[in-house]
Amino acid sequence: MIRKSIPFLLIAATLAGCTAGPDYAGPPELAAAGGAGGFIRAGDKVSSTVPELAEWWILLDDPGLDRLIEAALADNPSLEAVGARIAQSRASLAQESAGRLPSLGTQATALQGRLPGLDIQDGPPLPPETPGMAQEEEDDTISFYNAGLNANWEIDFGGGTGRRIEAANAQLAAAVANAEDARVQLTAEVANAYVNLREAQQRAVLYRKQSGLQKQIRALTYQRYQQGTLPLFPVGNANAELELLKSQLAEAEADEAVLLDALAVLTGRAPGAPSLEVAPIGEIPLPPERVAVGDPASLIARRPDIRAAERTLAAATARVGVAEAAKFPKLSFMGILGLGGTSPEDIFDVGEFSAIAIPRLQWNFLDFGRVDASIDRAGAARREAAANYRQNVLAALQDAERALARFAQQRAALAALIQVKRHADKSADLNRQRFESGAISRIDLNRTLREQEKANTDLARGRAALTLAWIAVQKSLGLGWQAPS
Repeated sequence: MIRKSIPFLLIAATLAGCTAGPDYAGPPELAAAGGAGGFIRAGDKVSSTVPELAEWWILLDDPGLDRLIEAALADNPSLEAVGARIAQSRASLAQESAGRLPSLGTQATALQGRLPGLDIQDGPPLPPETPGMAQEEEDDTISFYNAGLNANWEIDFGGGTGRRIEAANAQLAAAVANAEDARVQLTAEVANAYVNLREAQQRAVLYRKQSGLQKQIRALTYQRYQQGTLPLFPVGNANAELELLKSQLAEAEADEAVLLDALAVLTGRAPGAPSLEVAPIGEIPLPPERVAVGDPASLIARRPDIRAAERTLAAATARVGVAEAAKFPKLSFMGILGLGGTSPEDIFDVGEFSAIAIPRLQWNFLDFGRVDASIDRAGAARREAAANYRQNVLAALQDAERALARFAQQRAALAALIQVKRHADKSADLNRQRFESGAISRIDLNRTLREQEKANTDLARGRAALTLAWIAVQKSLGLGWQAPS
């Protein structure tokens, strides 16, 4: 039976070479407004050199930040979750790939059946009047016993299995890209929290200095009130300014506590964990003088969320072929090899070798539109994936242009704040000299010194804002994931 089935199986395998559905031809092309010349809002401090993919944060030259990001990449639960999703996608791919191969197993079969009209007696049929005919009435029964191996194999005429493997491959690549995007998001989030922490710490220190100066102003103002040289109103104003500084200090201290907890969670620890190694206070890191951003084309090719959307589109295209393959007939083949015969004793007789081949052809040519509806649904899902890809590209370009515009604006703002700080320093130096010569009072000097500390506070905010804008640029460029070696 197997020998007779071989030509039929070869023909079927040849027919199985056709593949249903459209071949994936790549994502739709979108032209950026900047064109090949680069981003519109790049500015003069931005280079068109293509940046490196990984470890952009080392450009900030802050060992504390480096340690925190390293801890986050090692212990953050969100990365563990995306890693598990990659494992799921790999298992799905292995499962779909195994569908092309026959399944082989062991079996034991006992078959008893009665088929009226079936004549399985040995020799020519006997006439009705033959003696002993009554004993031959059981010749329409069949018995079969077998123990051995069985194999099942389905031949894919429409290429549905190949399309399922293609979709699984694309989904695996999308899962990997999503993991890379999670790494990008995580590194940026840790850097943002760290810079905000340093800014809050410096803000708290400067508010404490201002509060000390303001306490002296309030005390001296109250002395002058008691001496009758000032009315009570300036005392109230001095006290109100001191209370405002106290509230600002409390806000800075609360920000510090919240950001420490955020860093603890990002690095896989409980809020308030004592093992979080962050210096009590430190300088706000500043970005390099020039920034490499590449161009829109390199951005589209590099950002992992865009690559994930592109692979999702490829998977959706392959699923159209899976749906269309249902229109083709299905041929399954089952084979049995083993020992057996018409009696149970035959399965122990090595001379009773049996082989059975059972081909089965199935074709649902009338399904009242079920397959067509499935094809329409897969086509709509593909159009949705294409639209999502276009939206991802446009959002990425918008993100990059916005980040570059903010970065340029923060550079200008920081330059202005540096000038304000210089003027405040000069005023403080001059008023110290005037105070030492007796030209102004301690109250006047302290007010000048408060303005100097206020300029320091504003400058710290400006430094943090510039670094945060630079981090946003790195995030918008899709940097921070490790390129495969």
